[in-house]
Amino acid sequence: MVQIKEFRIIMPMSMEEYEIGLSYTIMKMEQQNTNSKEGVEVLQQVPFEDEKLGKGQFTSKHYHLQSKIPSWMKGFASSSALTVHEDSWCAFPKSRTVIKCPLFSKCSLTIDTVNRPDNGCSENVHNLNSEQLAAREVEIIDIACISRDYWSKMISAPNVDLTAFKSQKTERGPLLKGWMDSCHPVMTTYKLVIMDAPIWGLGERLEDFIIAGERALFLACHRLCFAWIDEWYGMTVDQIREMERQTDMLLKKTLQKPGKAGSKHEGKRKTLKDEIAVVGSCT
Repeated sequence: MVQIKEFRIIMPMSMEEYEIGLSYTIMKMEQQNTNSKEGVEVLQQVPFEDEKLGKGQFTSKHYHLQSKIPSWMKGFASSSALTVHEDSWCAFPKSRTVIKCPLFSKCSLTIDTVNRPDNGCSENVHNLNSEQLAAREVEIIDIACISRDYWSKMISAPNVDLTAFKSQKTERGPLLKGWMDSCHPVMTTYKLVIMDAPIWGLGERLEDFIIAGERALFLACHRLCFAWIDEWYGMTVDQIREMERQTDMLLKKTLQKPGKAGSKHEGKRKTLKDEIAVVGSCT
């Protein structure tokens, strides 16, 4: 059974600020979660152009995060089989991410993102048909809330109380009750998660588990995006791109992986059209 879950994450910042802040936050989280044994390996970062999304950046990554895999899953798989591969096409304010794992080759996980300058009130930003809308479940995520589920513990992000935090540079915050209806500036990232795990006896459990993991990651990442606003506020897109290049080299050095120049990844970038053909039946 295909599960369709739409997460709406409201942020106390402008669209332009969010593009910078999210990129900075992702890079910092990747650095914090990478060591000599596991972490994030960036395979490729190159420009792309697509009829649907327009111009943007294609990124391909491997996630070696075996220590965060639950014991019930480790029992029947090797560490290499649990390496997660991610392809992402980002053309702000839209993006598509496709996540795969060798162990579950029949499964598909796609995340389509649309960002809007509103407070989560847009009802069908992904242009779903009537059947998809009927199957879709919507959840509004409040970044001021703290989650204590399994995935939140595994992500182990720094714990910041946003109900007490106030930015020195922007004077935004604290995020008190009702902040999503009154803050300015404001924007929302609409993330449509589509998960299909056609595995008898395990599919539904796996779908629920993965979607819960994505929710926890969305929450942790966006909480830190605001908590770290004084670190990235005022940066430019060019500065972020240079940081991405530096982070790529740092992650490879930390993981003790050789560079990918001339490897099989060069010149064989997947197109968004290729992935739409693969997962289109699920969306």
